[in-house]
Amino acid sequence: MTSVRATEARAAEAPPFATGSSDSVAWQRRHLLDLDDFTVDELELVMQTADTMKEVLSREVPRVPALRGTTILTLFYENSTRTRSSFELAGKVLGADVINIAASSSSVAKGESLVDTVKTLQAVGADVIIMRHSRSGAPYLAARVVESSIINAGDGLHAHPTQALLDLHTMRASFGSVRGRKVVIVGDALHSRVARSNLWSLTALGAEVTLCAPPTLIPRGLDAGEGTLPPVHVDTDLDRAIEGADVVMALRMQLERMNGGFVPGMREYSRMYQVNASRLARAKPGALVLHPGPMNEGVEISHEVAHGLQSHVEEQVANGVAVRMAVLWLVTQHGRRRAATETE
Repeated sequence: MTSVRATEARAAEAPPFATGSSDSVAWQRRHLLDLDDFTVDELELVMQTADTMKEVLSREVPRVPALRGTTILTLFYENSTRTRSSFELAGKVLGADVINIAASSSSVAKGESLVDTVKTLQAVGADVIIMRHSRSGAPYLAARVVESSIINAGDGLHAHPTQALLDLHTMRASFGSVRGRKVVIVGDALHSRVARSNLWSLTALGAEVTLCAPPTLIPRGLDAGEGTLPPVHVDTDLDRAIEGADVVMALRMQLERMNGGFVPGMREYSRMYQVNASRLARAKPGALVLHPGPMNEGVEISHEVAHGLQSHVEEQVANGVAVRMAVLWLVTQHGRRRAATETE
């Protein structure tokens, strides 16, 4: 006999909006840790759900009670503006209770371990923990020790899945599909978790990806398919790589990591790899310019390009809210279905 709790859980699955997603594709993930094993159908499901969330955000009163009763905690061990604020807004638009925790002001500062921290957050009622950590793999460890859903908001040099999803959503808004589109990612790929997650999602959907950087800033074995990333075209000459590009994504030059002597200096790097107007003219007319932010204007991207007509940087930020709403909705519905099944 079906319990009252199970019935309520099923009822909660019916959102106050049309999801627009295919019934043939069921979300089966409790966590979102990276995009390296996502199927095409799963990526499409996130994109379709994000489209629905954009409609919610366009309403006169952009609020729905879809996640009422859900508690979301953000746990950031690194500073963040865009990711943290968009997750917070995404949760509140969906009616969830959102609590922000900075590691510097928590018991972490007293020596508490990551495992103890996430277990404590689960004990106080966190349904979802959104986590950014300076160490690669930290969200995976958290996912092993708690029942709460873990969403990776960036871990070390490894992954930033929701950034890649919002980049994909921004491209699709212009092209409809990224299949066959030439996407040039230029900059510090060696230290970029954004680049890594983008490589997985874009190659899965058939984009033609070119990674352009100095040899010292290219992950080892990438062009030969020998590394832990999908094989893509690699070019160290930006003037050549950008020819005919549909999308040009400039990566932040991570100045805090440049003490290892990866480039001779910022002036030389900018001369060879800055996305500026003259280089952008080599791309296709109207090519999209993207940047995950924050931007070092005058280093990896010129001011005129960063704020020019082809720049979609502000659109990326806006799309981040819709995409993160979609992710929150999907992972929480998986949890509710699982809870309903266990109580039957």
